[in-house]
Amino acid sequence: MTDHVIIIGASHTASQACVSLRQGGWSGDITIIGDETFPPYHRPPLSKDFLLGNRSIEDILIRPIESYTEAGITLRLGMRVAKINRPDKTITLENGESLNYSKLIIATGARIRPLPIQGAELENVFYLRDSADVDAIKAKSQSGKNVVVIGGGYIGLETAASLRKIGLNVTILEAMDRILQRVTSPELSDFFRRVHSEEGTDIFESTMASKITQDSEQLIVHTKCDKTFAADFVVIGIGVIPNTELASAAGLDVSNGIHINEYCQTNDPDIYAAGDVSWHYNPIYKRHIRLESVPNTTEQAKVSANHINGKSLAHSALPWFWSDQYDVKLQIAGLNTGYTDIIARGDLKTGREFALFYFNGTALLAVDAVNSPQSFMMGKMTLTKGKTLDKTLLADLDAPLKSALKDL
Repeated sequence: MTDHVIIIGASHTASQACVSLRQGGWSGDITIIGDETFPPYHRPPLSKDFLLGNRSIEDILIRPIESYTEAGITLRLGMRVAKINRPDKTITLENGESLNYSKLIIATGARIRPLPIQGAELENVFYLRDSADVDAIKAKSQSGKNVVVIGGGYIGLETAASLRKIGLNVTILEAMDRILQRVTSPELSDFFRRVHSEEGTDIFESTMASKITQDSEQLIVHTKCDKTFAADFVVIGIGVIPNTELASAAGLDVSNGIHINEYCQTNDPDIYAAGDVSWHYNPIYKRHIRLESVPNTTEQAKVSANHINGKSLAHSALPWFWSDQYDVKLQIAGLNTGYTDIIARGDLKTGREFALFYFNGTALLAVDAVNSPQSFMMGKMTLTKGKTLDKTLLADLDAPLKSALKDL
């Protein structure tokens, strides 16, 4: 039997894993199976440049389609895997076709979390997860002027910013007490609330949608606090759910994602998992996490490929993220969970350039850098290399940022 790596899922993980496999010496077959009809493309631009119409699907492809052919990689697009058969090391496609594998990488990612209310299935109610979703939103935005975005997380805020940029009237409804409540501090929530308000977006917090109804040509979003909001269309962005069903049915260990070790192996040594679907231990924070992050996906793809090629390089990368909204670039290094205090450098109240450094006692946990790449790089380097920052010097805005770094 020819050595064969099959990658289930055709996004960032697949694109990086197949390249890393070839670069590492894999000479066997490689097949990528994806349910969309496009080869792997960059996901972050979907809520930004792609939604704005500044870039086409061809512009956001991770690699030209020809590069897969040249590398001897088979793309099976527009297909779904129905079953993983571990005893005979095969997968079964929904069309009944069976493929043998010697190694398998599960990169099934995550799907949108549906909003469980009446009317969420109505025409002109959209989610935003793939290019088809964005194409539908773009088409409606040509005729619609008023939009309600349900969900004040990063995807909701990025979508709102893009729709506002093209001139739509945007209202954001957030069920929790503040936008971004699940992922960041009150200080950063306050900043983004101010920015969106300055840009003309209306934000309603502690406002939970209860149903959506149709009224002539408009949709009406009803809320549990008896407010109603009229819209030409609605965009829902309330999070995602990891696609673990295939793995679970195959008897792999699953909880909040597919359990993997430091080499991205599941409890079956011939099956790996990487990306948004993986539940892994992070040695920097000493706990298990699941990350929805392109950098994490890329690193895990490399680790998987290296291990398949016989190189045991453990995954230990620092989590980092970014978000673009209007003229604001937020770069996040690390995870701020468990912080006891924050040191701010810059003007949070009126400006759009600052950094928040999160500490647990004397230990730096994370940095939120807003239009401040130097602070982001400083935080990333400090966390990656296990260094510390002098909190007194960091809080002194007259002191150069670099002076706060100990053990230079």
